[in-house]
Amino acid sequence: MLDTAIILTAALLAGAINSIAGGGTLISFPALVWLGRDPILANATNAVAMWPGSLASAYGFRRELATARRWLLLLIIPSLAGAGIGAWLLLRTPSSTFERIVPFLILGATLLLAAQEMITKRLGVLAHAHENPTRGWVTFVFVFQFLVGLYGGYFGAGMGILMLAALGLIGLTDIHQMNGLKNVLAVGINGIAAVYFALSGAVIWRDALILTIGTVAGGFLGARLAQRLGRKFVRRFVVGVGVVMTVALLLRPR
Repeated sequence: MLDTAIILTAALLAGAINSIAGGGTLISFPALVWLGRDPILANATNAVAMWPGSLASAYGFRRELATARRWLLLLIIPSLAGAGIGAWLLLRTPSSTFERIVPFLILGATLLLAAQEMITKRLGVLAHAHENPTRGWVTFVFVFQFLVGLYGGYFGAGMGILMLAALGLIGLTDIHQMNGLKNVLAVGINGIAAVYFALSGAVIWRDALILTIGTVAGGFLGARLAQRLGRKFVRRFVVGVGVVMTVALLLRPR
């Protein structure tokens, strides 16, 4: 019962945070690890549980996607390919090795979240500089998105920030259109990883069910929290949690 309460609380927070500022994985994934779950199984379980939230977010931006189908068709290919390879690599990483690099993955995602505002400002400059991207530049973005998909299939926290950067590199400036594309690409990346993890028997289904219920409920609560707390407060809170989790996992006895 205690495990269930902790997972559900972490999921509610993760769902609310994802709907406001992103970075909910920095809450839900470490919670599973701290409860003694194998880190690879915890990561796979978390990826499966987060997929419904990605799908709901993508549906919310369906109108904005109507004018961005060209870029969606271009970027979905490297996203899916990268996600499949990333998920494959995760399940072939020894648990002891993954446990050692988890704190650094969480730290990297935390730094990405902390730098989100600066990255967003730079996106405007990059977008205007590449309003008419050359074939070589589009190829570069294609490769960049493949690497984002690879990271997403392997771990995933902070992936949305990287995808917004990729969309800025090809000259997109409409933040709603960019968020729509980001969410659909995330559905593809998380979906490929989730299917692979499920077929490989790497999912703790009881935990996944609790996380899914919690994140969906948290997503609905997030809209109300956003009005009271604001995105900046939530982002700073998640960055603080990410730093604490990094230190705690580094000092955690093995």
